[in-house]
Amino acid sequence: MLKSRLVLKAKKMGIVLTGTVLVLFSATTTFAYNGTEAGMAAGDKARELQGVGIEEKLGKKLDLGMKFKDETGKEVALGDYFDGKHPVIISPVYFSCPGLCNFHLNGLTDALKVMDKNWTVGGKFKVVAISFDSKETPEIAAHKKELYMKLYDRPGSESGWHFLTGNEQQVRALTEAIGFKFRWDETQKEWAHASAAVVASPEGTVSRYLPGIMFNQQDIKLALNEATEGKIGNFVDSLVLYCFQYDPHKSKYSLAAVSIMKMGGGVMLLVMVLWLLPLYIRSRRAKKNVAGR
Repeated sequence: MLKSRLVLKAKKMGIVLTGTVLVLFSATTTFAYNGTEAGMAAGDKARELQGVGIEEKLGKKLDLGMKFKDETGKEVALGDYFDGKHPVIISPVYFSCPGLCNFHLNGLTDALKVMDKNWTVGGKFKVVAISFDSKETPEIAAHKKELYMKLYDRPGSESGWHFLTGNEQQVRALTEAIGFKFRWDETQKEWAHASAAVVASPEGTVSRYLPGIMFNQQDIKLALNEATEGKIGNFVDSLVLYCFQYDPHKSKYSLAAVSIMKMGGGVMLLVMVLWLLPLYIRSRRAKKNVAGR
């Protein structure tokens, strides 16, 4: 009886082991290499991002004769916003964007709102948002402007912040000039693109790129002051510009050690002169007194 039980248990154990082996073999077969391509390499771009990005073209002189339509439907030239005195922030966006463009304009507006009142749009600088979707109309641009003028909430800024649209040829001419690359994503039914504010000099030369959707007010002031070679800021702004340099790796302005050392040396020299000058004057007077006796 005991022997028969042991035989039965052995048979059951054999069945279980056999089943386990079959399952493992089946799983191995299922997940075996089937010859499909390996995943993307670390440096590769996703298919959706092919042809998308920003190629910085610092020093590029923009064609100020390019034509667009402003938010009222009036035909304007890009040069209408460059007067030789005020730098211009160019925002390449499209107004019906469901995400990134709104984040860009919101971030820019938030940074501009916390800047000093004397740094109001239309005063020391201008902002021009240009749609890269050639199907968009001045009516859409007008609605977008109304929305952001309420959000910015600084009287008089309407004359310095403009929202433009253009046909495909006009749009391509501008985006190629500033190195802004975008493409239509048929799957998502929207434009694939990057985000950056482009700062141009009062004469229309590309001076600085501020990438991203969140902007630091100090970086904006430095970029604008840099675009005018320190002409629109006060003495403190010029001093700060001297101490900071743009770091392309961090996409922000960082303290420049050499400039700090030079400035520190100059201050030390001035202190020494101010300290030694009275001693020199007293010494000269003492010598005169001795010579007069």
